[in-house]
Amino acid sequence: MPSGRRLHKPTLQEIVFLGCGFAAKYPEGGGNFSVPLQYAAGLRRCGRAFRWLELLPSCGDPLEDARRIRVFTRRMGYYGLKENYALLLNRGAEFEPSWDHVEVHGISRARLLEEVRAGILLNLSYSIRPPILQDFSRRIFINLDPSEIGYYMQQFELGQSHHHAFWTVALNVNGPDCRLPDLGIRWRTFYPPVDTARIRPQPVPPRFKFTTVGQWYWHGHLEIDGVAADYSKRARFLPYMNLPRLVPGAEFEMAMNMGADDPEAERIRSHGWRLVFPHSVAKTPQKYLAYLTKAAAEFTPAKVDDITRTGWLSDRAAVFLALGRPVVTVSTAAEPHLPGESGFVFVSDLPSAVEACRRVVCDWPHLARAARRTAVELFDAEANLRSILRS
Repeated sequence: MPSGRRLHKPTLQEIVFLGCGFAAKYPEGGGNFSVPLQYAAGLRRCGRAFRWLELLPSCGDPLEDARRIRVFTRRMGYYGLKENYALLLNRGAEFEPSWDHVEVHGISRARLLEEVRAGILLNLSYSIRPPILQDFSRRIFINLDPSEIGYYMQQFELGQSHHHAFWTVALNVNGPDCRLPDLGIRWRTFYPPVDTARIRPQPVPPRFKFTTVGQWYWHGHLEIDGVAADYSKRARFLPYMNLPRLVPGAEFEMAMNMGADDPEAERIRSHGWRLVFPHSVAKTPQKYLAYLTKAAAEFTPAKVDDITRTGWLSDRAAVFLALGRPVVTVSTAAEPHLPGESGFVFVSDLPSAVEACRRVVCDWPHLARAARRTAVELFDAEANLRSILRS
């Protein structure tokens, strides 16, 4: 036998499940898929045996269901996760499907059930629900959208009764100025993870461009202190629409999901923004990363976390930091939880946004180094996943 470290054969007790319900159903969303991909990278770097458990609700069209499964399976292979996934296709109408109502892909049903009953679940945004949820030996809630989830937890059961530990990217959730409802949950905080081993710093691109990626519309609202808040990117960008005209030496672009013939598209362009569409420039995780790399920095408002003061920071910002890209964004009360020079520049209105963007243009090398340093020291996927798994 060759000398060297013995290979470790994982036991069932060591299986960690990454519970996700939003990647396979949206195959055109490369940024969407990138989110659980960072967690998978962190688990792999921790040396933990893990399985990506994806719940895919049927769209009602068998051919489209099959296409989504093919895309998901192909991406698992591309990222070396072919042996690490199980996809559950729910053909029923149940919001909370049982094992009897799902088709299992990627592993045998018998093997999956055996692993689940001895497994730890990292449940991203309550993707995995009862009765399947209760079969895991340990269940950890991972809160990616603190304002939205906090609001809906007030209205009905959203997993608060079914998990053993609760973690959130709302860094200020325990702060005195946080306006999330007190649900009696002991929230622990972590930074949005990014695989800093794979996503490396890049030189400044030839065109100095600020950009971001998102959905322009959001069909719903959140009620904060009795007032309905528009949760859409459209509403949050409105105060900053004139920004491109006020920052010489930089281009401003947004990759926003909307119809190409939407009247909003022309209105956005009329303010000096270049508008591109995520399904073209960020359709796959690879294209998404390449698109962020071509920017010098991100500019984006927050959703409503500036109002709720959660300290939320986005998974997209974490990728920008890892690339050595500064992030200009609206303050959500995250500042006390970051180093003084973090690569973030926080703003509150149009004048402060103009000042921040001008600073990024003038002082990019310094801010880029700070961004990468913060990514490695605070946002690294392995370090954050180790903290969560110790809970």
